Amino acid sequence: MPSLMTQDEFRTALEKAIKGNSANRAPFSVAWATGKLSRAHMARWAENHYHYVGPFADYLAYVYARMPDNFTEAKDFLLANMYEEEIGGDRHTDLLIRFAEACGTTRARVENPDNMSPTTRALQSWCYCVAMREDPIVAVAGLVVGLESQVPSIYRKQSPILKEKYGFTDEEAEFFDLHIVSDEIHGERGYQIVLEHANTVELQQKCLRICEIGAKMRFLYTTALYNDYVKDEIPLEELEMQAAA
Repeated sequence: MPSLMTQDEFRTALEKAIKGNSANRAPFSVAWATGKLSRAHMARWAENHYHYVGPFADYLAYVYARMPDNFTEAKDFLLANMYEEEIGGDRHTDLLIRFAEACGTTRARVENPDNMSPTTRALQSWCYCVAMREDPIVAVAGLVVGLESQVPSIYRKQSPILKEKYGFTDEEAEFFDLHIVSDEIHGERGYQIVLEHANTVELQQKCLRICEIGAKMRFLYTTALYNDYVKDEIPLEELEMQAAA
């Protein structure tokens, strides 16, 4: 029978749940980080990624509306996160579309939901489901800790090669540089909220489970991008060798 963990033990367990299912291990991520993708492949990524991250403020809004009023810091964090996504400077989806256009696709194609894969649609639906149905602290664990906190480790491997190999400008790649910084802050705040408020055995176990599921959802989404758009051009065996090197 699980027992109540200390905050240090709980954080270690949360990190372990995510690390074992990191999207960095997905073949599409490996192909990107090793410079094997084409701009066309990245355009397909952008057309899908828009429909996962585009509604992120909406996901957080559902969590915000259900967060207990006395959890003031948690509510303030969610509100600030929504503000940054939508109106705190450049809208994040506009930065993503700028990158997409540099890859050769169009705003119209990116915004058209018919251009996302079924797996992307499943990830988006899962995010909405978590935001609307789970305990608000469990939802923060799934969306912010399980998903958003992964972003800096993924983009730190992908961002440098955009400029070094593909010749993207700083402006065209701003989406990635921004999220390396902002999502590191968001991820840490998410951890702190979960560590403070998941103060029962039941809540801790639910948070651990949803972090694991969230990480697996992102891994499956990223793997599907390889299967849908890349596998006929870059053999999986080649990427497995790169990942093992």
